[in-house]
Formats: sequence, structure tokens, C-alpha cells
Amino acid sequence: MSNRIQQLYELGQSVWCDHLSRGMIVSGELDRLIGLGVVGITSNPTIFMKSVTSGHDYDDRLTALPDDLRDIEAYEALVLPDIRDAADHLRPVYDRTDGVDGYVSLEVNPHLAHDPRGTVEEARRLWGEVDRPNLMIKVPATPAGIPAIETLLSEGINVNVTLIFGLAAYEQVMKAYVAGVDHFRSRGGDVRRLASVASFFVSRVDSLVDKRLEALGAEGRPIDALPGKAAIANARLAYAAFERTFGSGGVFSASLSAGARVQRPLWASTSTKNPRYPDTIYVDGLIGPQTVNTLPPATIEAFLDHGRPAVTLAGGQEDARRVMSSLSGLGIRIEHVTDQLLAEGVKLFSDSFDELLRNIAQRRRSLARA
Repeated sequence: MSNRIQQLYELGQSVWCDHLSRGMIVSGELDRLIGLGVVGITSNPTIFMKSVTSGHDYDDRLTALPDDLRDIEAYEALVLPDIRDAADHLRPVYDRTDGVDGYVSLEVNPHLAHDPRGTVEEARRLWGEVDRPNLMIKVPATPAGIPAIETLLSEGINVNVTLIFGLAAYEQVMKAYVAGVDHFRSRGGDVRRLASVASFFVSRVDSLVDKRLEALGAEGRPIDALPGKAAIANARLAYAAFERTFGSGGVFSASLSAGARVQRPLWASTSTKNPRYPDTIYVDGLIGPQTVNTLPPATIEAFLDHGRPAVTLAGGQEDARRVMSSLSGLGIRIEHVTDQLLAEGVKLFSDSFDELLRNIAQRRRSLARA
């Protein structure tokens, strides 16, 4: 009998794990998750910061590093082997699904979020360094990131577009994907081997909107039906935009006929931040065909235990628009919310990256003295 993760796959949704560490690979935990039906891995600077700086999994590698290695080079010497190993563990999934799943994602330096040329150069370098067909390079959906995304796709480099919060940015991401695939195809590239996901962030929308609603509630404004509604409404409207772009007769039809894949929406930031909400709220409410949900380990276990695998993305757009209209009527413009979240997300990843480099340097010094 299939488990709940496998039932999601049967409904058209792939589950990826939003965590990666050396310990996860060597302990067999990654293989256990793959056996449960997890078909991909995502990572980011915050995840690696927690993995590298807690415990002793990386001490042997740190000790073996040359003394004159720069901190950022030390970071890559720790992380890139994990990315390669994870890709190798997922390669059977990649082969079995003919390249639909089985990917591991690696983010470019977050400080390049506003530097399109630097993003392209770093993504090319990382793509070559890892040298695995089931790698995705993560690029943020900043205004500078959009042209970089198109360029990388036009060169046949798989891209996980990250930090998408708003519908306007998502439209730009889809346009970049369509243009990149068309350019790659016009150059004779095999579009059947090119893959991309659009990582649409979810729970952080509720965190910020709920905070603004609480302030209005304290003033006596009627908000009872709105807390915990904005994030799923926003994601459902994004899914509707996905269907318009990649459905039959859409702008992507010619590339689809040539064997190209759609750029699947990937629901990210799907752990529950508010303890008043169910711990699987951002899984149960966002299930539908041609989607991915990347879950931290705790949410994977929660969904396996008591999640509700049933398609929930079909329809619902009218309710989603009503939620947005009600928020706007209270003075909460979702565009302002998502703009703020993008800026905060870029800063959070940059700060985590800097903290990671500082902790690596400190750990190297400590091990050298031991």
C-alpha cells in the first residue's frame, strides 16, 4: 500500500526535501527518504549554515583544507561534494522519470542577486564544477535575476528560480523560461533534457499579512475570516497563471510539441510558522498536477502521518480573488507585501551566507589549534 507521499505523486505532485547535509547522506537518511517517495532535494545558504556549523560532520574536510584557502573556497570545498553525492543518490530517480525529477538544487552566491552578469558567470562555473545532469542552479527572481535566468536556460543549464512571492514577478519568470527554452531550441539544443522549476514562497506571505491583520484587529477592524488565508490564495492565483501559460494552445505550445517540459511551480517555504495553523496546511491546500512541494524533514514526517492527499488546486481562484479583494479593502496590498518579502528574502540569504563563511573560518581556526 502506498504512503501519503507516494499518493501525492500519483496525483501529479512531486515531493522534494528542503534540506541537505553530509550526515543526511552518510547515515542513509537520504536513501530512506527516496524510498518513501521523495524525488528531489533543495538547499540554500540558511540550510547549509545549519548543516555545516552544527555537529562535527565536516571536521575531517575542514582539517584537510589548505591553510591558504579563502573562506568562500572553503565553503565550496565542503558543499560541492555533498551536492554531487546527493545528485548521484538521486540519479536513479532522474533516469526512471526521464528527467522530470531527481534533481538537487544549488544556489548562486546570494550577494549576486542584483548582478545579472555575475550571476550568469557563477552559475556557469558551478554547473561545470558539479558536472551532473540532475543539478539545478538556483537563481533569485529579482529584476536582475530575470535576464540571467533566460540566459542560463538558453545555454541548456537547468534553473530553479527562487524567491518568487508575487504574481507580477512570476509572470516575468515564466516569460524568461519560455524565451530561454525557445532560444535553446533555435540553437539546436535538446529541450527534452532542459528542466526548470519556479519556487513560489508560501508561508512567509501569511506571516507578514497576519501581522498586519493583527494590527488592524487591535483597532477593531473586522479581520476574523482573513488570517491564514493570503498565502494559499496567492499560490492558487499563481497556479492559475501557470495553467494559462503552459496549457494547450498557450504561448509554449510550439516548444511543447518539440518535447520541452513545462516549468513546474514549486511550493517553497511550506513549513507552518504559526502554531495555531495545522502543520500540513501548506501541503494539504496546494496539491495539484504538474507541481512540486519542497518540504523540510519535519513536514515530510507530519504529512506521512496525517496529511490529506487530494487535489486541492483545481478551481478556487474565485475564493482566492475574494481574499485578495478583502485584504485590499483593509489597505493591505498584496504587491506591497510580496515586494517587502523579496527584499527580506534576499537579505536573509545574504546574511546566512556571510554567517556561514564566518563560522567556517572560526571552525577552521579552532580545529587548527586542537
